[in-house]
Amino acid sequence: MRVVIALGGNALLRRGEAMTADVQRRNARIAAEAIAPLAAEHQLIITHGNGPQVGLLALQGAAYKPDEAYPLDVLGAETEGMIGYMLEQELGNLLPFEQPLATLLTMVEVDGDDPGFQDPTKFVGPVYEKADADRLGTEKGWVFKQDGEKWRRVVASPLPKRIFEIRPVRWLLEQRTIVICAGGGGIPTMYEKGSDRKLIGVEAVIDKDLCSELLARELDADLLIMATDARAVCTDWGKPSQKSIHKTRPEDIRQFSFPAGSMGPKVDAACHFAEGAGKTSAIGALADIAAMVRGERGTIISSSFSGLTWHA
Repeated sequence: MRVVIALGGNALLRRGEAMTADVQRRNARIAAEAIAPLAAEHQLIITHGNGPQVGLLALQGAAYKPDEAYPLDVLGAETEGMIGYMLEQELGNLLPFEQPLATLLTMVEVDGDDPGFQDPTKFVGPVYEKADADRLGTEKGWVFKQDGEKWRRVVASPLPKRIFEIRPVRWLLEQRTIVICAGGGGIPTMYEKGSDRKLIGVEAVIDKDLCSELLARELDADLLIMATDARAVCTDWGKPSQKSIHKTRPEDIRQFSFPAGSMGPKVDAACHFAEGAGKTSAIGALADIAAMVRGERGTIISSSFSGLTWHA
């Protein structure tokens, strides 16, 4: 099968962990160990989140004068290179030497009039106590929203329209290459208004899962996997009545609501792929990737199912 695997930001930096290269390297190794066994039987395309990493770079950039700070599209490109390098190297250490791997910087077009620019929702950077978030908001003009019991910076998250490097990705797959691309939802770009196709960067972060879904459709993938820190999609999360969904049709899972800052975009992307491509999506834990390919673990979404079933 041709499988797109979208690694959540926690695949490289879990909540509360120090933002050091050693920590991210260790987590990249864990991700590679989960993915590598699939390479012998399947074509693999790997995407990844970058919220913590791009937030860290933005904090570092805050040391500059406001007009000298690097914009989010440039920071996104930097994280694509850094995270792709770590994943590529760790996978290469586990796979046969002749297995080709490639990390591809990926520009993604967005609409400058997207409503996402008016309501920032994408979490980036570390978590803060409320007082620290208020102070940073005042000092830097950043917007913060509550993330669990803490507060995090949020930035605009417009919908992805087009992946510019889709043809090079196809060419690499034809040569049996494992491709790491569209990291962090891709580098946000758009055509400058009033210009003749002049492409410019955008101050935003595209949702990784929505971009991964677009990538999977354009590559005619058989399966889209979204690896996160939850074993499955759950209803009544954190309550005594919590239940884990195993197999479901898109129309059945849509009867439930999920948080916009975490599971919501994953469910939306999974349903869109299942309906638009007529293929299968899966949402679950990184360690269960192989079992999700077999349909045994995680939440599996397909229009071919007869109804909704739950994990025991």
